[in-house]
Formats: sequence, structure tokens, C-alpha cells
Amino acid sequence: MDFFSNLALGLTTALSLSNLFYCFVGVFLGTLLGVIPGIGVLAAISMLFPLTFHMEATSALIMLAGIWYGTSYGGSTASILLNVPGTPANAVVCLDGYPMAQKGRGAVALFMTTVASFVGGSIGIVILTLFAPVIAQYALSMGSAEYFSLMLLGLIAATGIADGSAVKGFIMVMLGIFLGSIGTDVYTGAQRFAFGIPELSDGISLVALAMGVFGVAELIISVGSVKANRFKSSDLTLRAMKPTRDDMRRSWKPMLRGSSIGSFFGALPGTGPSLAAFIAYAVEKRSARDPSRFGKGAIEGIMAPESANNAADQTSFIPTLALGIPGSPTMALMLGALIIHGITPGPGLMTEQPSLFWGLIMSFWIGNVLLVILNVPLIGLWVRLLAVPYHLLFPSVLMFICLGTYSVNNSAFDVLLVMIFGALGFVMRKLAFPAAPLILGFVLGPMMEDHFRRAMLLSSGDFATFINRPISATILSIAAAILLWNFISTLKARRRLSAS
Repeated sequence: MDFFSNLALGLTTALSLSNLFYCFVGVFLGTLLGVIPGIGVLAAISMLFPLTFHMEATSALIMLAGIWYGTSYGGSTASILLNVPGTPANAVVCLDGYPMAQKGRGAVALFMTTVASFVGGSIGIVILTLFAPVIAQYALSMGSAEYFSLMLLGLIAATGIADGSAVKGFIMVMLGIFLGSIGTDVYTGAQRFAFGIPELSDGISLVALAMGVFGVAELIISVGSVKANRFKSSDLTLRAMKPTRDDMRRSWKPMLRGSSIGSFFGALPGTGPSLAAFIAYAVEKRSARDPSRFGKGAIEGIMAPESANNAADQTSFIPTLALGIPGSPTMALMLGALIIHGITPGPGLMTEQPSLFWGLIMSFWIGNVLLVILNVPLIGLWVRLLAVPYHLLFPSVLMFICLGTYSVNNSAFDVLLVMIFGALGFVMRKLAFPAAPLILGFVLGPMMEDHFRRAMLLSSGDFATFINRPISATILSIAAAILLWNFISTLKARRRLSAS
């Protein structure tokens, strides 16, 4: 009975006029920024993150979440029409979406990705609704030792699945932890790594770091890298979007498989929609009767990854809301929004803030329906948007980044930090250092330190507390196995290189 009353509370919260408005704003802006290649979800959320400082917590999370899953819907548009992924999770859609567009079936591809996104998102929401409360209930029995181990597992997983070298991912995690430690020690009151700069006494702003590394760096990298759009909105009419019976027959099983894969990987800390999309595509290609169709416009090649990344978008909220552990850099920003509003994320969130938790979940249903309503008739608008010259579009985005950063603390120093981190992010991209583990380390580092110190105080300084507690020992064993697997994979890769 409590379950249904919670759903009713969430629906009432989500259907309030203010929350409906912010849900619409979130999904619209998410779709818009997802369509533009090179911006991505992290840059999109980073640019709009400062707005949440002046909003009520529930409305802020609903808007940020709408941007999060809205970019997945919009990101497939540029993938299909330009062969340039709007977001990393949409990269695999290029493999079959762009060949479909070249064959004159771009409208069908766009419509079917909208269907796949809705189905995947809906299945992910159901799993989130059913399993997040269960996980949170068991998590209430966990202490600081278990939370430290969980966060350590998340960071190790982030280094393992980061693009490129695991060593580079580890370096980025450590850099993020270092940046997160700058400021005043809450236990002793001593200043750490502030170098006599007064503005650093309160630490580095999450907004400045995220906007610089993900926003400014992406803009610099993407300027001039996208060709002009050759498609016309007249080629993408509603009639042209109608799929064939064969398309429908080939689509429903890949959607279900993709949604299952996405739901599983989305709930794991450190994985996320990009990994889920690529695995879903690999599963479809391996299980297909005729794998040679893939890469040439196979409908399965867009349905499976699109449903996977949208299901992962929803279930990635499970570790964030139920455990207080961000499973991805984007979820780290969500966690930051909660903390900024004075709300402690974790298993107590559902009992202490039921209207926020259930209102957010029910807003996912509303947001997914809005996205279907928005995407189909606005495809012509997105096509025209892709034709805007980037030398005009990107300076406008950069201006909003600077204005948004300054508005948070009215600090010109934060704007300077954005530029510094933007340059750092550009260098990192050029040297193939992954940016995602950096922000995970930045958010999780201070929390790990806090739980580590607390566990040491409770155990009178006995390090064995992390091994003596069964849940903590199990989590640490999984983390050690991931480390070993990364080490073996690196050795195998080096042997292959030396052999070739």
C-alpha cells in the first residue's frame, strides 16, 4: 500500500505547474543540445547547472534529469544525418543510422530511434521504481566502511572502463581527488593546497570544473570539425517516417534485449549508457543470422543501442539516489545539485525526502512522453539547426558558460577557473586522457576521505574493519578483481602490439 501511495505522492509532485514547466524545459534543452554535435550531456548540464542554485531542489533535479535523458533522444539526430554523434552514447548509432540516411531512409531511422528511446526509457523507469527502494532498504544497514569500499569500487570501475589506457584513467581519478581536497579541512580547519589564494579557501567550484573540462574543452575540440548539413527538412516528412512491416518485425526483440542490457549496466557504478550501447550493438551483431547486414543500414543496429542507452539513463539513478554513489560523471553533477541544496543523498533520501524522490521518478514518465511528442514534429527544426555555422553557434555557447559560472557566486575568479580547466581539458583530449574519471574523483574524493576517517574513528584506528565487515570485504574483493582484470588486459594489449 505504501508503494502505491508513494507513486501517488510522486505523481502529484511531478504534475505541479512549476515541475511540469521545468521538466519541459529540461527535455527541450536536452534534445536541443543533444542534436548539436560536440556538446554532449556533460557540457549541456554543466552550462545549465548554475540555474539550479536559484531553484527548489525537486524542480532542479527534474530539469537536470530531463536534460540528461533528453540528450540521448536528440543525440541520435546528428548521428543519423551527419555521421557525427551528438553524444558519446549515440556514437554506435552512426554505424547503421547514417547508411540508412544515405539510402533515403533517414526519416524512418529518426522515427524508430524515438520509439526505441521511449521503450528503453520506460523499461528503465520500471526497474528504477521497483529496485531502488529495495536497495535503499538494505543500504540503511551499511556503515562508513561499506560506503568507503563502494566509492573505491566506483573509482576503480571508472578507471577500467575509461576510453584508452587504464593507467591514464587512474591518473585522472587521482587528479580529481587532489582537486577535491583543495580548501579547508572540515576536521582541523587547516587550509590545504590553497597556496595563499583566498578564493580557494572554500575549495574549487564543481560548476567551474565541469564547465571548463567538459564544456569549454568540447567547444574548442569541435569548432570547425563538422561539415555543413546537406539534408532538407522537406526530405523528412511525417509520411516518410512510416516504417515497413519488416522494420517493425526486426525491431521489437532488439529493443527488449537492448533495454535489458542498458538497465543492467546503468545500475552499475562506473559504466553508464555509452558502454551499454556498444555492448547491446555487439550482442545484436553476434546473435544475428546475417551479421553482414550490420554497418550497411540494419534497423537492429539502431534499435538495440538506442533502447540500451536510454534504459541506462534511467537506471543510473539507482546507485546515485539509493546509495549516494554517482555511477557516472553526469550523476556526480546530480549528486552535487542535491548537496548544494542541503540534501544528503543515500538510503535515507526516500524516507526523509519522499516527495523529491518519487516526484523525480514520476517526472521521468512525463519527460519521456514529452520527448516523443517533441521529437517527431520538431525533426525539421533540428535539421535546420544543424545547418547553422559553428563559428556563429559556439561563441554564443561560450558566452552563456561564462555568464552561468559568474552567476553562481558572483565571482570573476570562477570564470578564470573555467578558462584554466577548459585549457586543461583541451590538452587532456589531445593527449587521450579521459575526462570522465576526473570529475568522479573530484566528487567522490572528499566523500571517501570523510567515510574513511569516520571508519577509523569508530574502529579506533584498526584498518581491519574494512575486511572484517562482510559487505565491505565483498565490495573490496570485487574492486581487486577489476584491478587484476585491468592489469591482465593491459599486458595482453602490449603483447599484441609487440607481436604486430
